[in-house]
Amino acid sequence: MSETNDLIAEYRRGVLYFDAGDPIEAAKILATVLDEEPGNAEVRLWLARAYFASAQLQRAETHLRTLVDRDPTDHYACHLLGRTLERQNRGREALPFLRLAAAMADVPDYADAVTRVAGKV
Repeated sequence: MSETNDLIAEYRRGVLYFDAGDPIEAAKILATVLDEEPGNAEVRLWLARAYFASAQLQRAETHLRTLVDRDPTDHYACHLLGRTLERQNRGREALPFLRLAAAMADVPDYADAVTRVAGKV
């Protein structure tokens, strides 16, 4: 089996752990994959999601900022960055990202997050 196939298998294993409700193990696996493929935005997003789900918010923020810096039109990354900042009680910083995500995509969760955070700041 080639190194590429091994990375793909590990990536899939990380996603399976995430989907099975074990974001901590998913993060461990996905971090290893990202070390080998640092430019892979999809792996980085899954890793950020795993960090967010396991309340490793600083780590999630770091990866999400990288994603948003690379592609400011990624509405999901913007939303998740906003939610990550919100969970750290940084509503003023979160609101622009949440508003941007809501403006880019008509997703009820996005609009709800804007309303919730705007009501607190």
